Amino acid sequence: MEKESSYVRNDYIAGAIAGSVGVIAGHPFDTVKVQLQVQSAENKYKSLLDCVSTVKKQKLSKGFFRGLSWPMFSAGVINSVYFGVYGYSLKLLGGNKEDNSTPPYLKILVSGCLGGVVQLIPACPAEVIKVVLQSQIPHGNIQGATFYKGPMEGAAHILRVHGLRGMYRGLPTQCIRDVPANGIYFLTFEFLTFNGSIKLPFIPAAVQNFFAGGIAGVLSWMAIMPFDVVKSRLQADCDSKHYKGFLDCALACYKQEGPSVFFRGLSMVAMRAFPVNAVTLMVYSESMKFLGEEVSYG
Repeated sequence: MEKESSYVRNDYIAGAIAGSVGVIAGHPFDTVKVQLQVQSAENKYKSLLDCVSTVKKQKLSKGFFRGLSWPMFSAGVINSVYFGVYGYSLKLLGGNKEDNSTPPYLKILVSGCLGGVVQLIPACPAEVIKVVLQSQIPHGNIQGATFYKGPMEGAAHILRVHGLRGMYRGLPTQCIRDVPANGIYFLTFEFLTFNGSIKLPFIPAAVQNFFAGGIAGVLSWMAIMPFDVVKSRLQADCDSKHYKGFLDCALACYKQEGPSVFFRGLSMVAMRAFPVNAVTLMVYSESMKFLGEEVSYG
């Protein structure tokens, strides 16, 4: 019992460390992704390079790293919850870790999805503030939107005007996005690391974790890309001036810009997902090893 509680605690610690490292690596990519996703049909960027150039013209704190402080401080909590719930759920489902045995893939998938559900509690408010701030980089994306100097001002205004509900705008859409993505994320990672350790034993585990994490991140993001676009637009429209909810936003986007709108920012997502998730899962795995935990399943 003591060993199990120690494992769960270490899962939370490793998740917090990994999340904090990963968010810094990917925020500039994420800022460009959000800008591409929330641009209006009447004021579109000419290209990806045009978007990058526009963001680059701002100071780092107002451009590529706009809104970073909020996810940076919340990433430790979010990933601690995410990895902790994943590890605890896997234990409850009987996914015990033993050497040289095939991972329980169905249990890993379910545990990853459960982790995705619980982490929404701290993750949705963090996403709302981050997306609102990132969308306000000057390019006329959200017409008539209030400009916030920083996350605290944004959070205070949203809470004052919309209450706690405003901080959870887009929650159903984020749930549809995060739950399957997190399941795919862990399933892919465990599959690649298990088979890599058997077929490529000469490659160091840290290197295998890095590439497995990167590939898992890219695949999980590509699987839910349309939902991410709708989520970004809903959360950027924090005053509900343009969209009432998921269906209203999805239908409006489709009518105005066609099906391609749901894959806007895909190239930037792929470029961001690999380094962020590679670093996150590598740091998580190495942290678990440092804390004395095994990493193979039975």
